[in-house]
Amino acid sequence: MNKPKHLPRYGVGPFYVAGITALTVLGLSLEQKGMLTSGSIPQLRLPFQIAAVILMLFGTYIWCAAIFGKKIGDDIRSNTLATTGIYAHVRNPIYSGIAITLTGVLLLAHNLWLLLLPPVFWAAMTVLMICTEEKWLTKLYGDEYTAYCKKVNRCIPWFSR
Repeated sequence: MNKPKHLPRYGVGPFYVAGITALTVLGLSLEQKGMLTSGSIPQLRLPFQIAAVILMLFGTYIWCAAIFGKKIGDDIRSNTLATTGIYAHVRNPIYSGIAITLTGVLLLAHNLWLLLLPPVFWAAMTVLMICTEEKWLTKLYGDEYTAYCKKVNRCIPWFSR
């Protein structure tokens, strides 16, 4: 099989982001319409709001570090594997940043039912990345990408192993 020369121009990212955004909007809409009242815990309002702000700021930071700090467009144009900056801590910071931010948005509603959505976000990201981008990157970069995967988490930002 021929080794690809470049990653596909458009991956699954826009579909993933649209999907988790739609789930977030749907969940918040159901909560606003009073359809999830059994999960509403008023006593958790303040702790959830504090956690929400922290997650939204952290998620936005990760996303900005991937887009602006690392200048990922430069790596894509030069066809090099991004492994520095925020990419040294998480392999998919753009998607992770958005998922973390949307998790914070969900927390603002202080409704336990909405906490079922973040695991769906992470599962969807994991499946999509394994089935698409990780295959592409392995074909394109081979051992370099495999070694990178062993050191850096797919979805959750963490210090390199």
